[in-house]
Parts: sequence; C-alpha cells; structure tokens
Amino acid sequence: MTSPNTDIPDELREPLLEAALPHVPFDGWSDKLLTTAAYDLGLDPGMANLAFPGGACEMIELLAAQQDKRMTEVCTDDILQTMKIREKITLLVRSRIEAETDIREAARCAMTFLALPINTALGLKLLYRTVDLMWKTIHDPSTDYNFYTKRLTLSAVYSSTFLYWLNDESEEFRDTWDFLDRRIENVMQFEKTKVEMRKITAKMPDLWRMAGKMKYGS
Repeated sequence: MTSPNTDIPDELREPLLEAALPHVPFDGWSDKLLTTAAYDLGLDPGMANLAFPGGACEMIELLAAQQDKRMTEVCTDDILQTMKIREKITLLVRSRIEAETDIREAARCAMTFLALPINTALGLKLLYRTVDLMWKTIHDPSTDYNFYTKRLTLSAVYSSTFLYWLNDESEEFRDTWDFLDRRIENVMQFEKTKVEMRKITAKMPDLWRMAGKMKYGS
C-alpha cells in the first residue's frame, strides 16, 4: 500500500489563497472562505483544510509573506545602494504598501481580522517580520538597543501609513506618500535628537564632578 503524497497540501496553498482573495471582501477572512476557495478549484474541502490547518490565520500569514517577498524583489541592492537611509526606508515602506494595491479590500479585511483580541499576537508577529525584513534589506548593522528601537519606530511609521492608505482616495495615493514623507521626517528628527542627547549625556560625569568641585572645593 502506497503512502499518500503529503506534499500535495503544500502545493495547494498558493492556488487556494489566490482563489480565496476575490471572496474576502464579501465573506471576510473565515473558515468558510477556505471552503469556497476549494470549491472554486474543484477540490475537496478536506484537502484545503490539510493545506491550511490553521484556517484564515495561516492564509493571512502566507499572504503577508508573499507581499514581503514582492517588496524585496522591488527594492534590490542595485537600487538601494545609491540612496540615503531615509530614501531606502521610504521606498521599502511604499513598495510594501503598493504590493497590496490589487487586493486593497482584502487587506482592509485582514487589518480588521488581526485587530480582534484573539488575533493580536499574529498581527504583531507579521508586523515585526515586515519591518525586520526592511532593516535587513538595507543591511542595517544595528545591535542591542538600537536594533529594537529602530524596529519599534519603523513599526509605527509603517502601520500608520498603511492605515492612512486604506482610506486614501487621492489620485495615485499622493496624500499617503506625503503622509509617509512627514512620518519619515519626524523619525529623522528623533534620531538627530537621540544623537545630540548621547553627546550631552556622555559628558554628564564630568559636569557633575565640576559641579561638586564648585560646591565643595577640590
């Protein structure tokens, strides 16, 4: 007796997701969506459940990975190497959002789904994965404190710009890209302030010693 081909469900993941996307604006991200996609492909729903045992959560996770990949395919080293850091980050954020253009309503439904308390952990995981990939794509060497603060800051920039884009009706989303530029400018000012504060705090021990000498004498 031959064993079943356990690779088949994995091979079905991308076709099932593609079949499901047109139904998301009407049915939302749900287990019913997976069944509908299976019927569209002429598959037994049981096979679809084997492909996505985690249901809608796994479908959204695969979708996010696909969009992350599209972002890196656009933002290659050849393109990024001549840019300043702010230009690189701006391009990455914009490219990641533009990857969602053809599935904007499905993306909106995904945001609603991930905002549910039961799905918050998944939403944070996917957000971190995206911004971490952005910094890795530009070969940022940060470690320790800077490593995490940069990802936290970029998470705020990306998520707020994405939410703005979801409701932007301006031509070619010009308002969104202006909003992104302002957010990036705020981050650059913040980074400049951090550098200045480091310079000041680095001298603090000397300043305190000087103050002590003035008060108590050497």
